Amino acid sequence: MAYIGSLDQGTSSTRFIVFDDSGKIVGQHQLEHTQILPQAGWVEHDAAEIWQRTQDVISGALKAARINGSDLAAIGITNQRETTVIWDKSTGAPLANAIVWQDTRTAEYLNSLSDQTKSTVTFKTGLAIAPYFSGSKMNWFLNHVPAVKTAVQEGRALVGTVDSWLVWNLSGGARGGVHVTDVTNASRTLLMNLETLDWDEELLNIFGVPRNLLPDIKSSSEIYAKTDPSGPLGSAIPIAGILGDQQSAMVGQACFDRGESKTTYGTGNFALLNTGTEIVRSKNGLLTTVCFKFGNQPTHYALEGSVAVTGSAIQWLRDQLQIINTAPEIEPLAKSVSDNGGVYFVPAFSGLFAPYWRNDARGVVVGLTRAATKAHLARAALEAICYQTRDVLDAMSADSGVKLPEMRVDGGITANELCMQMQADIMGVDVIRPLIIETTALGAAYAAGLAVGVFKDTTELRNKWQEGMRWKANSGSTLASDGYRLWKKAIERTLNWLD
Repeated sequence: MAYIGSLDQGTSSTRFIVFDDSGKIVGQHQLEHTQILPQAGWVEHDAAEIWQRTQDVISGALKAARINGSDLAAIGITNQRETTVIWDKSTGAPLANAIVWQDTRTAEYLNSLSDQTKSTVTFKTGLAIAPYFSGSKMNWFLNHVPAVKTAVQEGRALVGTVDSWLVWNLSGGARGGVHVTDVTNASRTLLMNLETLDWDEELLNIFGVPRNLLPDIKSSSEIYAKTDPSGPLGSAIPIAGILGDQQSAMVGQACFDRGESKTTYGTGNFALLNTGTEIVRSKNGLLTTVCFKFGNQPTHYALEGSVAVTGSAIQWLRDQLQIINTAPEIEPLAKSVSDNGGVYFVPAFSGLFAPYWRNDARGVVVGLTRAATKAHLARAALEAICYQTRDVLDAMSADSGVKLPEMRVDGGITANELCMQMQADIMGVDVIRPLIIETTALGAAYAAGLAVGVFKDTTELRNKWQEGMRWKANSGSTLASDGYRLWKKAIERTLNWLD
């Protein structure tokens, strides 16, 4: 029996899962970290806290699995993608709080770019011009944080996405840590050329990011380094897989071939469609991104639709409005009414992502009457998750010319059976949840296992995938017709809110 560790560093928490070679979980541990909100539109994390949580969850998961770090064949890493960390390589300390993917502070800077510059960036990277991505976050660090300016001048600064911060620390940190990232994370920075899979000099100049601050770009499945024996694993274990969280879920869902797709429901919502080795440039507001690259094999690309607020809308109902005490309570509350009572909720808290890409949008609740209750708002929140997903998947079908025959889904909200039934009704196709629902962590374990020979090839991984639950579309539902028409009307009300 071989064991593989998967470090899954997400927006709200960090966890370490130990899988055996059949894909079964034998131990895990998870801890949340602080969400730092200094002012409107700003979202930060303390990278030092994330590193501490990483060490704690590794120790906890090994204890739960009743194994030692030396029993692992390899570890893989998957991470919140665009969140950007800048640190001092001589001390190992962050030079500022990490800027999270949800942060919108760079919107004004991006708006100041010329149309020609925006076109160049979009063509080379496949991405939209949005604060979501890492390039403008790096630019902000370099221009607004005095400690960063000094560290850059003195050759002490390193910058990267969270995966690079974790690999650097796990492989020794200030004592000689390795500074690398993989193609999936690099493809989210606005700095990597999709065709060359390397940092692009023109893009680096546009965003003013010195190349020597950035990590080396590697494939998603190879041995990058070994863990420092004095670290949390207590042994020199190959770090052999890196995938951004959404690409990792594609691998965990065994979507290895052109035309296969998955939708992950987390803090945000992310749908990816594998386009094979072809770079498909979207005409319908989607992103073109790297799907995965295993060792020396050809790179696979994907179309992606990103929705900023899905699970975090339920957190908002819990934490800000306090109409529920725990996230799972939303299902019975929403079920207590037969429909949304005419209430529509568009949670555009930080603008709208795909396929609209409108930074000027803000959240709205429309259709309120005196009869509206918190149950109607709860149901509207679940419907919003599903309608936003349809917006993205319809754009995918338009770009690819392929109507999705089914939806493979994963992530926390898939435990909500009402929401998944609504999703099937709104899409008009079957929605399928796999038996192993921890697909994001599983994908990183698969990538690491491929690199060290625990798994032979993707065919072996595909054969491990099993269906866990299926929701069939209800042809009598009006959610896909009248409901969706009113949803589009609600979207219009969110636009042009910011001058």
